[in-house]
Amino acid sequence: QVRVVESGGGLVQAGGSLRISCVVDGTIFEFRDLDWYRQAPGKQREFVAASSSGASPVYAHSVKGRFTILRDNAKSTLYLQMNTLKPEDSAVYYCHVSDPPRDYWGQGTQVTVSS
Repeated sequence: QVRVVESGGGLVQAGGSLRISCVVDGTIFEFRDLDWYRQAPGKQREFVAASSSGASPVYAHSVKGRFTILRDNAKSTLYLQMNTLKPEDSAVYYCHVSDPPRDYWGQGTQVTVSS
């Protein structure tokens, strides 16, 4: 059974930085496609960033240049470094693991950016 656990969310002022983490176990982490998504109240869940083994990271236009997705295969951990945060970045951030034929999601971690 694959387990996905996010952590590191919190309250930060606009312009600040935050790093959130996602620990994955129960699968061969280094071979998996991993993504960050987010969902704000009243909005659909949206893609933020993706990390695929052996490929360059992919970012949503809204976060490109401010967010960095990182993976530590030795620790089976995915990170999202978020800089120059804006109030519109406030959302619950979810880690997604593609382990064909199934997909796995964590419970999410809340990020709130105050203006």
